[in-house]
Amino acid sequence: MLVATSSISHLRALHCSVCATPYSAFELQRVSACCAAPLVADYDTSEYLPPAAVINAADSSMWRYGALLPLLDERYKVTLGEGFTPIIPLPRLGGGYGLNSLLLKDEGQNPTGSFKARGLSMAVSKALELGVAGCIIPTAGNAGVALAAYCARAGLPATVVMPRHTPDAFKEECYWYGADVELVDGLISDCGARVRQRNANGALLDVSTLKEPYRLEGKKTMGYEIAEQLNWQLPDVLLYPAGGGTGLIGIWKAFREMQALGWLTPDAKLPRMVAVQAENCCPLLETYEGRQANCHAYQGRPTLANGLAVPHPLGEALMLRVLRESNGTVVAISEEDMLAGMRELGQQEGLFVAPEGGAVWMAARRLLASGWLQPHEQILLLNTGSAQKYLDNVIGRSQA
Repeated sequence: MLVATSSISHLRALHCSVCATPYSAFELQRVSACCAAPLVADYDTSEYLPPAAVINAADSSMWRYGALLPLLDERYKVTLGEGFTPIIPLPRLGGGYGLNSLLLKDEGQNPTGSFKARGLSMAVSKALELGVAGCIIPTAGNAGVALAAYCARAGLPATVVMPRHTPDAFKEECYWYGADVELVDGLISDCGARVRQRNANGALLDVSTLKEPYRLEGKKTMGYEIAEQLNWQLPDVLLYPAGGGTGLIGIWKAFREMQALGWLTPDAKLPRMVAVQAENCCPLLETYEGRQANCHAYQGRPTLANGLAVPHPLGEALMLRVLRESNGTVVAISEEDMLAGMRELGQQEGLFVAPEGGAVWMAARRLLASGWLQPHEQILLLNTGSAQKYLDNVIGRSQA
């Protein structure tokens, strides 16, 4: 068991996301024993401390928020400089649609080229701190690359199981980092089944989405950054590409923590959260609109946006909670519209975004046309990765 006596972390405990049963935050945890549900970290927010007293301004990575992260001993921090990605105004693109304030947070500028760097930096740091023998992950691409890189940095073995149809760039990068890569016919859900077979003895830490409580804490730093970068004034609407949903859940968790810390007033208006999915794989939309009770039997198909090909997200209930609390919604985007969104962002703003980023912009266009978004509102798009790795999927499709 770990002791947090000398830690800067305000970590207090974990709790089951379904029934709130508490769990120790100072020993290795996976999902809750009570409900087999994601565990969520709690921090001591009883004493008001201003942001300047908590944030390490000398650190230009996500670790500037270390007091609100679960790592207890800085010696185990595994970092490549992830986080604090820029928020970029999009005046040409927004102006063309009558939008007063359109912004994009570009997570493609992270190490390993995607937002997955945040969660895997945190998960691998905790794995090292907790003395695990190695890590294993099912992945649609970017998470596997990030795990391979951070495990290489930490000196831990990494096993990556990904769909055979994953673009070669993802596979090659994992190989270069020295990971053990297995290719599976099917989607990430099939890779997850293979991970369970390979790790039946539990010797490795399974860092599947929300099957341990640490990736979520890395992802939530996007929420802290958004608030800090916008001078503690949150946007009206935030659009996020939601596959497994860790980022959507994490950003909302950060907003709630900032309310508890007094960094945002209790009555502060939080953004309406929009979960953007692919039409080829949109289990959250089907549940949200009442066409199925939950995602367990959903059948998805591959999509250009590899990160959205998650047919059975463990965090579905948590994502629905975020949408309910924020008065948000879900939008599913076609493959052709993703490409159209990529073209517009590239040709209007010089940004080569992942298909997920193209999908988010097209979702904003659709919601604007329907009246759900208003031209005067401040709208923040999340681009989760660089398009460079998706060239196998999009090459030759730059023209309409």
